[in-house]
Amino acid sequence: MLMPSVKPLGELENASEFVARHIGLTDADEAHMLSVIGEASRRALIDSIVPRAIARRQGMQLPAPLTEAAALAELKGIAGRNKLLKSFIGQGYHGTHTPGVILRNVLENPAWYTAYTPYQAEISQGRMEALVNFQTMVTDLTGMAIANASMLDEATAAAEAMTLAKRSVKAKGNAFVVSGDVHPQTIEVIQTRAAPLGLEVRIAMSGEEWDAMLAADDYFAAFTQYPASSGWLHDWTQDAATVHGKGAAFVVAADLLALTLLKPPGEMGADIVVGTTQRFGMPMGNGGPHAAYMACRDEFKRSLPGRLVGVSVDAHGKPAYRLALQTREQHIRREKATSNICTAQVLPAVIASMYAVYHGPQGLKRIAQRVAAYTAILAKGLAQLGYSNTHHGEQGVFDTVCLHTTQAKVGAIAARAVAHGANLRKAWDEYLIVTLDETTTREDVALLWTIFATDGQTLPSFEAFEKGVEPLIPQGLRRTSDFLTHPVFNTHHSETGMLRYIRMLSDKDLALDRSMIPLGSCTMKLNATSEMIPITWPEFANVHPFAPADQREGYTLLDQQLRDWLCEATGYAGISLQPNAGSQGEYAGLLVIQAYHRSRGEGHRNICLIPSSAHGTNPASAQMVGMQVVVTKCDENGNVDLADLKARCEQHSKNLAAVMITYPSTHGVFETQVKELCALVHQHGGRVYVDGANMNALVGVAAPGEFGGDVSHLNLHKTFCIPHGGGGPGVGPVCVVEDLVPFLPGHAAGGLPVNGVGAISAAPLGNAAVLPISWMYIRMMGADGLQRATEAAILSANYISTRLADHFPTLYASEGKEGRLGHVAHECILDLRQLKDTSGVMAEDVAKRLIDYGFHAPTLSFPVANTLMVEPTESETLEEIDRFIEAMIAIREEIRRIEKGEWPQDDNPLKHAPHTAASLLKGEWPHAYPRDAGAAVLDTRAHAKYWPPVGRVDNVYGDRNLFCSCVPLGDLAD
Repeated sequence: MLMPSVKPLGELENASEFVARHIGLTDADEAHMLSVIGEASRRALIDSIVPRAIARRQGMQLPAPLTEAAALAELKGIAGRNKLLKSFIGQGYHGTHTPGVILRNVLENPAWYTAYTPYQAEISQGRMEALVNFQTMVTDLTGMAIANASMLDEATAAAEAMTLAKRSVKAKGNAFVVSGDVHPQTIEVIQTRAAPLGLEVRIAMSGEEWDAMLAADDYFAAFTQYPASSGWLHDWTQDAATVHGKGAAFVVAADLLALTLLKPPGEMGADIVVGTTQRFGMPMGNGGPHAAYMACRDEFKRSLPGRLVGVSVDAHGKPAYRLALQTREQHIRREKATSNICTAQVLPAVIASMYAVYHGPQGLKRIAQRVAAYTAILAKGLAQLGYSNTHHGEQGVFDTVCLHTTQAKVGAIAARAVAHGANLRKAWDEYLIVTLDETTTREDVALLWTIFATDGQTLPSFEAFEKGVEPLIPQGLRRTSDFLTHPVFNTHHSETGMLRYIRMLSDKDLALDRSMIPLGSCTMKLNATSEMIPITWPEFANVHPFAPADQREGYTLLDQQLRDWLCEATGYAGISLQPNAGSQGEYAGLLVIQAYHRSRGEGHRNICLIPSSAHGTNPASAQMVGMQVVVTKCDENGNVDLADLKARCEQHSKNLAAVMITYPSTHGVFETQVKELCALVHQHGGRVYVDGANMNALVGVAAPGEFGGDVSHLNLHKTFCIPHGGGGPGVGPVCVVEDLVPFLPGHAAGGLPVNGVGAISAAPLGNAAVLPISWMYIRMMGADGLQRATEAAILSANYISTRLADHFPTLYASEGKEGRLGHVAHECILDLRQLKDTSGVMAEDVAKRLIDYGFHAPTLSFPVANTLMVEPTESETLEEIDRFIEAMIAIREEIRRIEKGEWPQDDNPLKHAPHTAASLLKGEWPHAYPRDAGAAVLDTRAHAKYWPPVGRVDNVYGDRNLFCSCVPLGDLAD
């Protein structure tokens, strides 16, 4: 007989150990919180909040959870199914060396990867300085006037450049002329984006076709690659002049490493320049995430999509960074938007900028010169073996040789390369393309000679090249202008200096590693270390997205398993992981709906109904796919007004394409009539798009695919633990019901069939390198753990709502019982609107004051002006939640002192927040409140004090005096 103290073996093995690591609440915490809320149990709370009509019919069928160690071991086995060959494919993806000091201290550092988008400027100065470095790096290398803070990928950037050109030039034509030697995946994404806008994409497959197309009068822009996808170089000055003569724009996709040696596009007359910064230290990762860039001439800057970091001043007159020009996020304009981009690739952009800071202009040039030298040596050796580079002579090349041979030889040589552990690129049936990169060695060049040599041929050697070799770059295309002259790129070249620079920047910021980030709608939850570890494994990091499929079997299995698990979580039948941001998932979902209607002969259906409370990306995405947005009303409780929706459905019945809703609602409430809403739209032939932004309130308790949704996008960087990275990367899978599965995005360049919707992202698996994070999360949590996480998030939000009810009442909630406060979903909107009249305090003042208490602000003035939307997530401990509540109560007491007249409405801690240490240490204190009140130290909680590096930033000054490059040192010293 076992002794009573002996525990069952399964309990000792504790396979679900990670659940308690991820969820911050203990059983005792839950009991206390439920008593405060007034519910008997967590089950009772959930049953009172989630409408029984939409509750899941059965649990998620997921594998039982594993421990962190076991999950890592299982994923290691999957990663091992990928084959790591040396890839000479190029096509926009290159081997690169991530400097160890950047790998350890940025890519693998939670101070950088758990930060949020820098909307709150005062607590984001570090990452914004890194982004200003990025913008300066791009403008310097491209020779352009202004650059944004990154784009999703090169192909998306090119598509955005197309629409930027269309709305910025005088030419009235409807055609976009594209060189046939642009990267194939870029052409494909451009075609996807052009079709619903009614734009014609003309592809020139020869120099003669290109010249003829430029001579026409019916195009608005022309687009080319520099160097070309197959490697050749050309001075585009005359072509740009021809295009300008037609009143059109000249757009160039340029390689930044090549531009350290090549004449920049800005000096050739380019209007817009796009590209990727992947080869600046970011691993290939089977296609992403990588920071693309977009730069343009000064006249286009106010139409530039994406985020733009500018320089302003703070309340003390000191330089300070901020997101400029309303962040250029067009979705704020809703149905009038010209882009739905609402994110960036901040973490990869920071890595690229740090790469440039660490190497400096001379280091970058040396890397490029080495690549160019190896390319010239490779070409000369191949010539000895009887192969001539198609682009030798006047055209020249930088890092790529293109060899013309027979179709039979192309296959044989490519197969021989694989047998020798290398990948070459096959193109146009009779061409082999070989691209070198930063990681290329002498041994690699010798290997390539071996692959191309026939039996008995004497192999070339390096002996003749030891004294150096002239690059294959024509003299007229060699760069003569300086770049990266700012001291930041010429200072931190020792590892000690670089380490301290990175630390200095991260110390300025508030990220999840310091404190709770209570942002409503953005779900800032734990990004566990075990989830992050696999992304830098070589088996995942060093895979080329266009390598042969049998070399990517690990990724194929990862993709399949993750899609299967996400289908279980959502109730949908099929999913594509290709969209590399939530906005792109929305866009893809609407294209799927369009393709479905076309397949039924109902392509005329173009009306998209969107409630007034919806996320701004919803109408922006609908606009981008060419739908007509019709806004429907919400009632006083924030719910969709079903009577108005019914009237709109009847009015537009013959042309109704879709309705887009968010569930739970943007107001943080489970609407009880969502099934009726879905049925109503289906009755009129429309499809229901359920925005997955609030999926953290649904996993395990309700599934959109079951209660009537036809399409959803998910935010893996919210619900499924991919970190925000300071504003990207993200993944936005698109999920659909059974009859829409055939219309999910394809990717011809990546070998995926296209059945109505083409490529959405440059790579067939989008931001593939971060997918292991979500895989690990689901694998360690299991079905019960995921459901408990959802319920813990809902519990925490209701606890905050209840405790703050007497100080900042919740604006929207379900109907309460017996006079008690009603419940919310996983977030609550705190109503501050009345404070303007009683104290002059605005929600922004409270947001800035929270910084003094060591917190990132909740979501400000969305979806209702002058409110704060709070989402605690399941990862936060009760201690941290209480610390936030106490900070909010302390701020309310400060407001009461203003209301009583103890402090003036224009001179109080809220109006002057946040307070820097320097401002509190001044000899004279000019304010009506004491210094210690400004410092905002809560005695009841021991917590490291965060000191913001700048005071409140002047947004108006920044927009009136737009400056988006590195600040001169003299200005910083003032």
